[in-house]
Amino acid sequence: MMAGLRELKKERTRRRIAEVALRLFDERGYDAVTVNEIAEAAGVAKVTLFNYFPAKDCLVLDGVADDTAAIVAGRQPGRSPLGALREHYRAVAAGDAGEIDVGQLLTQVRVIAATPALMAGVYQANMGRRYELAAALTPETGEAVAPLLAGQITAALTTLQESFFQRLASGTPLEEARRLLAADVELAFDLLENGMNHEKGH
Repeated sequence: MMAGLRELKKERTRRRIAEVALRLFDERGYDAVTVNEIAEAAGVAKVTLFNYFPAKDCLVLDGVADDTAAIVAGRQPGRSPLGALREHYRAVAAGDAGEIDVGQLLTQVRVIAATPALMAGVYQANMGRRYELAAALTPETGEAVAPLLAGQITAALTTLQESFFQRLASGTPLEEARRLLAADVELAFDLLENGMNHEKGH
């Protein structure tokens, strides 16, 4: 019981630090805000902040790239890699609406878009995830196919994410944006599984 309470308290502290950091970055620009200022505004010691976020960019970029390799590697026996990924993103689209703070999410997107160093960080994170995904796909698809498929999957997922963000930014209610995302997920994985022949069949 105590361990559970401790974890909850740590998660709340982590979230508070990230929220304060994003607000300050959005108000004044990422480069203009110091880690000391964030720690002070969040009411924590600098060493505590670094325990949660080992580098300044982690305050914004944590969780930006999904661990698709882990989803593929941890799939049920008999389930295809694309089937496991489709199921995961289907669940993401249908997830609990309380999971997403739209204002916070849009602030994060705005701060990243306005900061070249963070844009580069997103690119690096996505590239690293793509290599990991290719390695996870190799036993199933072979070395020649895995990097190409990993590239297609990553590009499709990035496009889904961008469309979702753009809808929220333009004022689409979260529930509607999720419904459209769910439809996009099915279309994206149909295309990944069947290629351009899918569209010809329509």
